[in-house]
Amino acid sequence: MMPVPRLMMFVTGLFLVCLPIVSMAQGAQVAFGSSQQDRNLPVEVTADNLNVNQNDGTATFTGNVVIGQGEMRLTAPRVLVVYLAGQTGIESLEATGGVTLVSGPDAAEGERADYNITTGIIEMHGDVLLVQGDNAITGETLFVDTNAGTARVSGRVKTVLQPQARQ
Repeated sequence: MMPVPRLMMFVTGLFLVCLPIVSMAQGAQVAFGSSQQDRNLPVEVTADNLNVNQNDGTATFTGNVVIGQGEMRLTAPRVLVVYLAGQTGIESLEATGGVTLVSGPDAAEGERADYNITTGIIEMHGDVLLVQGDNAITGETLFVDTNAGTARVSGRVKTVLQPQARQ
């Protein structure tokens, strides 16, 4: 996978070159990842720092945070983990400061991501970019259903679709 700055430059260049085929809509439904995500798999977190608050059942990871669950990877500068009552498991993850989400061949970027482990729904907000192969979609919000392997982009959506090459 290309580093994030190169990815952004590539997609920006792609937009400039392909402006005539850009389509705009209020929302777009797309697939995300190569298969359904098993949310029962363990969640592995690595980071530079960890602060735990026993009083409110949270843990804050900061600095180069990488979270993995199955084939899905999420990276961010800061992630707040909210535990279930009794600390029997994870309820949700709140990633902020510029987030990258990768699942199989698909990648998404945004300013913030909230992952509800119980429902399997990830919401990304703030200048979201979704890249799937040669295709790119931008919008304000991305909703990923990890159970169904689907995603929906909303909020002034722009899409660049590459036509198939003729043989």
